[in-house]
Amino acid sequence: MVKLSLVYFIAGLAIATPETRHCRCRPHEECWPAHQEWSRLNDTIHGNLVAIRPVASVCHEPEFDGSACKAVTENWHDSLWRAAQPGAVQWENWESWAEHNETCYIESEKDTKCSQGRVSLYSAKVQTAEHIQKAVAFARTHNLRLAIRNSGHDYLGRSTAPESLQIFTNGMKNITFVDNFVPAGAPRGKSEGHAVTMGACVHLAELYQAAGETNRTVQGGASHTVGAAGGYIQAGGHSPFGARGGLASDNALEFEVVTANGTLVIANEYQNTDLFWALRGGGGGTFGVVVNVTVRTLPEAPVIVANLNLTTSLGHDQFWDAVSEYHGALPELNDAGGSGYYFGFPILPVNSTTEISAMTSFLLFAGYTNTSAVDDLYAPLRSKLRKLPGVTVQYGTFPLPSVNSTLQNKWAGEGGDATGGVAAVISRLYSKDLLTSKDGPSRLVKAWRNLRYGPGDSFRGHAVGGGAVAANGKKIDSAVNPAWRKTITHLVISRAWEANATVERQHAIIENATNVEIPLIRSVEGEDQMGSYGNEAHPYEPGFQRSFWGDNYPRLYQIKQRWDPEGLFIARLGVGSEDWDDAGLCLKR
Repeated sequence: MVKLSLVYFIAGLAIATPETRHCRCRPHEECWPAHQEWSRLNDTIHGNLVAIRPVASVCHEPEFDGSACKAVTENWHDSLWRAAQPGAVQWENWESWAEHNETCYIESEKDTKCSQGRVSLYSAKVQTAEHIQKAVAFARTHNLRLAIRNSGHDYLGRSTAPESLQIFTNGMKNITFVDNFVPAGAPRGKSEGHAVTMGACVHLAELYQAAGETNRTVQGGASHTVGAAGGYIQAGGHSPFGARGGLASDNALEFEVVTANGTLVIANEYQNTDLFWALRGGGGGTFGVVVNVTVRTLPEAPVIVANLNLTTSLGHDQFWDAVSEYHGALPELNDAGGSGYYFGFPILPVNSTTEISAMTSFLLFAGYTNTSAVDDLYAPLRSKLRKLPGVTVQYGTFPLPSVNSTLQNKWAGEGGDATGGVAAVISRLYSKDLLTSKDGPSRLVKAWRNLRYGPGDSFRGHAVGGGAVAANGKKIDSAVNPAWRKTITHLVISRAWEANATVERQHAIIENATNVEIPLIRSVEGEDQMGSYGNEAHPYEPGFQRSFWGDNYPRLYQIKQRWDPEGLFIARLGVGSEDWDDAGLCLKR
């Protein structure tokens, strides 16, 4: 970050392109705001406008600063630190603009040129709804590319945009609990019960701690530095307690949002209902800037954790047979209230000379107090697994006092979430119908077995569907992909590259994921069946509209056109983004 008075140099960073009224205004063009205009914006938002550089710039000439570089290096993988830096996001590949050879990697040599990449040029570090309104009006007036930046957790690059103005909501941390929440415009006497209203960038860990003090719980995920009100809830938001409470967006009661015309509106079941529908599942950074969101809270409950570990010798066929048996058992465990995570390591180094194949699973059973009841649920699966030759099975259950203690203490360390590297994934939702069919688990495992695995690579299963997620589909009408209502598990695998990989190598990995691996994992249930979770998906997901939203997409597109007809809020692979180039700078037509 640099002082506003020193930022006039940034106009020289732009890549010249032909001027066109169908493009956003860029620094090399006459339409770009003068320094005095930026200063006036700074005044209207009470001195909260800053010019920014990528955080690693202090580790490269001519900006090298030894002490600053040391601090950046020490904090590089600290997600709490990254969340607080307007010049960073959680995954460094989205700070770069590889297609234009603009990077600023800390892994690069000191004398390597540091370019701006996809990091915004200015950041409005907003503190109030009025600040957001001023920044939105400024971007609209000057036809600027706008980027909405919450905590920066994003696999698809939606928190950054080249040559843009950033609206940075990290300072909006208000949390208010009420016993009887009445949505704006609701009939007299209509209450939604106990709820919490939270600011735009309250992290999940902050929310859990506050909820725990009221002896309530909030439906959320396991990544502690994710902003609860941002893209997490706006794209659906799965939870390790999904079977109990559904998706996070299922529990949303009201949004306060600044729209593209600068108006602050309330969206709920009684007013601006189309916007309310879209904000519950339609994707973050697309329909407006959320100021606050109110969600229902749930009563506390005890938890039984079931841990199952499977190991075989490296490459043993029975490893995949065991994985198939596990998936076949998931629907029954899920019907009994179990949800959580599992991780498979086809090639797992144990030491310098030994590798094995292994899978570990943690399912959570909220409301259970007796471990023997959960043991009985697992008995059929354990019996089948122990009949497989060469498979070692370890199993155990243990109680935890509450949902909040589980979320606060068991799923993240003190430093938050592990971030700071290059991250890209592919993923797919799989249905209960598939896993209860005769050959469904084996077809699923066959596809995932044929993916590429290196030492330490894992597939990650999120058994977060079923239960309340399925039941809510019958009583909640929202933009969430209808495939979620049929889902038992969401499977993910990383497809990343080294920070300094050539553009050619990056393209090769992306092409293989797009044209080979995604068709393979889609083939299990069919190209047009199910879908992928928009928060954890391939950054070049083919046919993302149907993959992320299914039959809901046409309605979402219409709502987008109503509330943002000029496309001020464009996010990569978001609703309406297909009308723009990948950077969101120019219309395609």
